[in-house]
Amino acid sequence: MTDIYLLNLAISDLLFILSLPFWAYYAAYEWDFGNAMCKILSGVYYAGFYSGIFFIILLTVDRYLAIVHAVFALKARTVTYGIITSVVIWVVAILASLPGFIFHKAKRESYHFTCSPHYPWGQESKWKQFQTLKMNILGLVIPLLIMIFCYAEIIKTLLRCRNEKKHKAVRLIFIIMIVYFLFWAPYNIVVLMYTFQDLFSLNNCENSSQLEVAIQVTEATAMIHCCINPMIYAFAGEKFRKYLYTFFRNHIAIHLYKYCPVLYAEAPDRVSSTYTPSTGEQEFSAAL
Repeated sequence: MTDIYLLNLAISDLLFILSLPFWAYYAAYEWDFGNAMCKILSGVYYAGFYSGIFFIILLTVDRYLAIVHAVFALKARTVTYGIITSVVIWVVAILASLPGFIFHKAKRESYHFTCSPHYPWGQESKWKQFQTLKMNILGLVIPLLIMIFCYAEIIKTLLRCRNEKKHKAVRLIFIIMIVYFLFWAPYNIVVLMYTFQDLFSLNNCENSSQLEVAIQVTEATAMIHCCINPMIYAFAGEKFRKYLYTFFRNHIAIHLYKYCPVLYAEAPDRVSSTYTPSTGEQEFSAAL
């Protein structure tokens, strides 16, 4: 199940990244890709955004079940349930991104073309507030509550277990939590303040201008998170590192040894696998 969620998270990040070059070009020049591409890329952007958050939540729940409810997890953490929950998550993410697809339009404004949301006449304020609240609730509040609960229970369980790797697991858990909220929380908060300027007493030209700049900076920072996910969920995992090390030693280094023996300290026939099915799953559970 964990591998299924990691695969979907990778797809989600790639989907999110797919639209970034177009938005970068748009920020530097103007929108030259037409109305259809404006709608499609807006939908892709939001689908990647929401699905990425949802799969991080699923990974959190998956680790919670594997560590806190190990017996129940034997029945619940199956490939079938992993595929079903992944399909449900994609459906929910697409539904959440529909307003971005529907309301974004390419229009000529002044002397250049733009790609921006155009809500029904007289309902602009309500739709903007709805979109902002949806993004903050689905992208910040709910994930924060779920992660706090799950990781608190995971840490308590690990601290009760006599396992030499429990400290690594606790450290990895904190990295996952802290990195996500460090990158996304500032953007969500700034957008909330910008949308509800009257509520925060920020409804003047100077504050509006400062918030617009803050949105650009925090959004650019938040986008980096999808590039850091692979390092957190793969390279920080002991199981993946062992697979990678074994693959490199047995399939790459052995060829390098033929041409440059200095690069390979040990003879190829003495290289043994550092991962076995009997120990790998125990190390994976301990590390995660």
